[in-house]
Amino acid sequence: MGMGRKARGYRVERDVLDEQRLEELAQRMDYSDTHPSLTKQLKESFRCTVPRLKRSVVGCLPVLYWLPRYSIWDYGMPDLISGISVGIMHLPQGMAYALLASLPPVFGLYTSLYPALVYFFFGTSRHISIGTFAVLSIMVGSVTERLAPDRNFLVMLNGTNLTEVNITARDSYRVQVAAATTVLGGLIQVVLGLVKFGFVGTYLSEPLVRAYTTAAAAHAVVAVIAQLFGLSTTRFSGPLSLVYTLVEVCSKLPQTHLPTLAVSGVSMVFLIAAKEINSAISARLPVPIPVELITIVAATVISSYTHLNGNYTISVVGEIPSGLAAPRLPDASLFKEVMGDAFALAIVGYAISISLGKTFALKHGYKVDSNQELVALGLSNAVGGFFQCYAVCSSMSRSLIQESTGGKTQMAGMASAVIVLVTVLKLGPLFQELPKAVLAAIVFVNLKGMFKQYYDIITLWRSSKVDLVVWLVTWVSTLLFNLDMGLGASITFAVLTVIFRTQLPKYSVLGHVPGTELYLDMETHREVREVPGITIFHSSATVYFANADLYLEALKGKSGLDISKMIIYKRRQEAKQRRRDKRAERRARREAKRQKHALRAAEQKTGVFSVEEAAGQWKEPGGGDGDREESLGDDQRGWCGRENGTVFVMPTTPRTPDDQCSWEYLKGSKDPDCATLGAVSELQDGDTTTLGSSSEDTLSRELDKVSLGSLGKWTWDIHSIILDLSTANFIDTVAIKTMRNIFHDFGEIDVTVYMAGCQMSVVEQLELGGFFSESITKGRLFATVHDAVLHCLGHQGTSTPSYEYSLEMQCSTKL
Repeated sequence: MGMGRKARGYRVERDVLDEQRLEELAQRMDYSDTHPSLTKQLKESFRCTVPRLKRSVVGCLPVLYWLPRYSIWDYGMPDLISGISVGIMHLPQGMAYALLASLPPVFGLYTSLYPALVYFFFGTSRHISIGTFAVLSIMVGSVTERLAPDRNFLVMLNGTNLTEVNITARDSYRVQVAAATTVLGGLIQVVLGLVKFGFVGTYLSEPLVRAYTTAAAAHAVVAVIAQLFGLSTTRFSGPLSLVYTLVEVCSKLPQTHLPTLAVSGVSMVFLIAAKEINSAISARLPVPIPVELITIVAATVISSYTHLNGNYTISVVGEIPSGLAAPRLPDASLFKEVMGDAFALAIVGYAISISLGKTFALKHGYKVDSNQELVALGLSNAVGGFFQCYAVCSSMSRSLIQESTGGKTQMAGMASAVIVLVTVLKLGPLFQELPKAVLAAIVFVNLKGMFKQYYDIITLWRSSKVDLVVWLVTWVSTLLFNLDMGLGASITFAVLTVIFRTQLPKYSVLGHVPGTELYLDMETHREVREVPGITIFHSSATVYFANADLYLEALKGKSGLDISKMIIYKRRQEAKQRRRDKRAERRARREAKRQKHALRAAEQKTGVFSVEEAAGQWKEPGGGDGDREESLGDDQRGWCGRENGTVFVMPTTPRTPDDQCSWEYLKGSKDPDCATLGAVSELQDGDTTTLGSSSEDTLSRELDKVSLGSLGKWTWDIHSIILDLSTANFIDTVAIKTMRNIFHDFGEIDVTVYMAGCQMSVVEQLELGGFFSESITKGRLFATVHDAVLHCLGHQGTSTPSYEYSLEMQCSTKL
């Protein structure tokens, strides 16, 4: 089935490839190796070999892959310098972010230690720094504040009616809540990673994540603002908690503790100035200046010597136990109360970590396994939860420091963990006099990068309005509905935007690019030419239940064929034709009876007479005029009033002894001289030439013409429609039914429909859905649009050169 085409001096010759032709070619080749049977696949999957076992173990423990290849001379010093720099950042950030989680600062140090050690063995990213992060800290804080509010730990003072909060009992229970939430979130991440569910992070688009972290930064600011002003406030949870907290803070501003505000102001000014200087001279420094560490050391020294806590009642960190706490099992009874929060922590933490990890991997030319990252992060959280840590993920600021200071492998994370370990074991008690206002100032200043994300509104306004709407909806919902419900609402809305965009894709008619096998949109490309008699319909999205009806409507509009009205008109005409045939049959029988009576009457007369006169005298036996008209029916009554169908019969030979003679009849007008001569033998049953040319039939035909014109393009020059399904990656039962209806409906008006560009998965789904039949065979499916066009031209008897000639004529005409 070969067909060639000459196009502007370039000749393309090849077979027209439809689905049947492709199956024939496939049968000639042996695909047993590339398409093994299900049994063979199962055997192969359960087969255990030494190379497969080695790959599995290395895949679960990536450290076994890179550690034996680790070069101390090449990577040792850069990793050490990078690890020390990151470890120094861990100390102030760990203690500061613990305030956001409503936990004692020492647990922020624990969180900076254990998860980093676990990630060293299981992680695949070489540059991200695992530990505390502002967004996850504020999410954990919302859980601890909800399940362990201050009002649940009020105790009566001895001998008075006054109450105070039992801080020790409150903090102990909050640590249990945070640990239970972290362990459950880690287990969720491990399970998702083992079932290869790492792609879940793809549902969190970049605009969604950036808007979510921006709104979370607003929650963090409101959470620490009380510490900055030295106020004692209640942290609310649930919807509108941010508004309630902000209202309470504003109402208590007159109670601001001025010494605490002064410490906060001085710390913020120093941090901002030092960070700006650090950024300005960073290119000339081997390592960044540890601004946060310098701040907390200086604040601790000043507080110790001036006794800020005793003299000015400025709140300080308090006792920090030295040494490591023993591991404890989490309280499993809390799991059902923190299930939703744990799932939100798992998804958000993974999304932040994998996006940052892939960014560094792309920059430095290595690969990050998304599923293994999910397992590594889950194990870091699950194991850390047993040591009273709270949820962790990668920190953008620390990861940038680790990468910019020359970190090469996960060994930098190990070095930073050692710095934290030394601090926890030996240096922890030295920070007991550190003012909490300084930690709150560190948190506030470190959120500067997240506040810059408000510039995304301007960028997205210029680039994508849909992404801008996703950004705004995420930001508003996170602010109003809190972090967990805000995340769910944001993901739901983002998915809905995808559904809406697939439900309203761009539909177009494709034209041919002369001299090529390309077919492009005729509205956006001027150089394309319409293929005569063929409409090539293209959709920018796959066809499924949500847009199947819209696909059909768009096809009608683009093809110019209102198929519904045409089919209704056709069926109405067929019904009218059947009624006409029945009336003609009845008229023919009655005419035969009239002719019979007329012949008998003519035997007794000579000359010319009118059959109508004889028929007018003929009546049914025993019936009057009314009975006769009733028996003859509507058609007979209508015939009695006709004058333009008169038949004149006259003898042409004398009567013979056996009473036989031949006759002639005249049909036309009343005047026999103007009539048409014919033989009686020509009057056949069902011949309505004489009696069927009535005024009623003439009016009926005129009405048909009016109805036909009202339908628009009843006579059309389209003989084939090609559906370009190259964008479809699946097709459901609703879309299959719609496609079947398209083939059937357009076939009723003699327009043949074809499909082109179907993927193998789509063809298999069409087969399973019962799409193919005797009327719709695989011969209607083609590998490309060009194959379908060549088939249509050959099937319609149009040679290829004439098609090219028509394109040339179109070009010359338009030019």
